[in-house]
Amino acid sequence: MNRNKKSKTIKLAGYAFVAGAILLQSCGSAVEKKADVKQGYTISDSLFNTLKIDTVKNTQLVDAITLTGQVDFNQDNVIKIYPLISGNIDGINVVLGDYVHQGQILGVIKSAEMAGYSNDVTNAQTNLDLAEKNLAKTKDMYKSGLASITDSIGAEVSYQQAKASLERVNRVLKVNGGSNTGEFIVKAPISGFVVEKNVNNGSNIRTDNGSDLFTISDLKNVWVWANVYESNISAVHIGSNVDVTTISYPGKIFSGKIDKVMNVLDPTNKVMKVRVSLDNADYALKPQMFASVTVTNTEDKKALCISSGALVFDHSQYYVLVYNSKSDIKIKPIRILSTIGDKTYISSGLNEGDIVIASQALQIYDDLNN
Repeated sequence: MNRNKKSKTIKLAGYAFVAGAILLQSCGSAVEKKADVKQGYTISDSLFNTLKIDTVKNTQLVDAITLTGQVDFNQDNVIKIYPLISGNIDGINVVLGDYVHQGQILGVIKSAEMAGYSNDVTNAQTNLDLAEKNLAKTKDMYKSGLASITDSIGAEVSYQQAKASLERVNRVLKVNGGSNTGEFIVKAPISGFVVEKNVNNGSNIRTDNGSDLFTISDLKNVWVWANVYESNISAVHIGSNVDVTTISYPGKIFSGKIDKVMNVLDPTNKVMKVRVSLDNADYALKPQMFASVTVTNTEDKKALCISSGALVFDHSQYYVLVYNSKSDIKIKPIRILSTIGDKTYISSGLNEGDIVIASQALQIYDDLNN
């Protein structure tokens, strides 16, 4: 009897153990299944309000090449000031880069030539005064019968010659600054920036030197010269649209058109030069700046186009985020035809009318993957 009771007790304990094990296993499975359930990603309202949303469009395909270039003066709006006389220059109070106004004094040249022009004016004025007095005297004598008609005509001719001589030396003096103090005043012929300065106070000036004293440009319009290699010559034409960017302003695009093509190659660099004229009212572009020039040409076919800000590059593949709702965002791989500035043309992966996230795409891409 005791043996049977003990056996039943052991069996009941075994059943209890098995039941407990099954219960624990079922609880564990429930926990695992609960852990496997992942919550879907949803864009927060604060993030969504900062996003840019773009619609995939079927647009004209644009081909582009990028050239190296450099900003230069607009040579049609540049004035070089050369010395008209020899002497010593002083009174220079402008430096390279200064803005000067038309008529502003840039320097004063003390010159023996100018002193000579002043003396010529004085002598010519004296001769005119004498000729005028002689003419008046001769006319009086002619009226009194003391001088002949020939004498009167000769006095008139001498007067007119003296008058012409004074006018001539005055014009010469005016061309050379108009100063009768023996100084040549160097003035700015236009308003603009001093972009070249080749003299200092005390410098000796010679007219046969060949160097200009100052160069002034208004810089409201500048030229950008771009280098075109032989392989790209066929893609560059007068009137082609260009976007110019610089290191100084990486996010700013200066748009223009090619207005000059130099149909010869540089014998040293083997490149052809093309010119772009750009408005520069804010003086952002400075001469000698390096520039990147993107030349665009419209092709006779269409392609799907999205904002370049929608691209995400990961594991040697480009992706975009297709937006359906704040909680329904799909990662789509795409193939790119070309990227031109803020536009990217694609060959596959999207359909016209799809909506994509065009800003902070990388952040959302990482959140979706994590």
